[in-house]
Amino acid sequence: MEEWLIRIVDNLLDRVSGPMKFRLILQPLMAIIFAVRSGLKDSKEGRPAYFWAIFTDSRNRKEMLQDGWKSVGRIFVLAIIIDAIYQIIELHWFYPLEAFIVAIVLAIMPYLLIRGLVNRAARHK
Repeated sequence: MEEWLIRIVDNLLDRVSGPMKFRLILQPLMAIIFAVRSGLKDSKEGRPAYFWAIFTDSRNRKEMLQDGWKSVGRIFVLAIIIDAIYQIIELHWFYPLEAFIVAIVLAIMPYLLIRGLVNRAARHK
């Protein structure tokens, strides 16, 4: 089990200096653009901060998750595809868990962090 975890960490760290590293900037930037757009829309419609509301508003959780996925889902899928290409070129193998982790970090996390911040910032103008 320990060997498996070390391999994953080493492979993830190698992505920072390996080929196709442009995606480490491009994909979070795309997620941020969609998050800003959604956060401004949330602010105009008087919705609460997205990430917090997912956990506290059980009545609207499904709708909020669908809306978020609609915005960031393509970027998430694209991150998995690009990471699969990277893995095949660099590692000569495909590790689905690593691709999933990379997609979460490059697409989902920036989206979740920025959408609520933009909503709150737009409200306080």
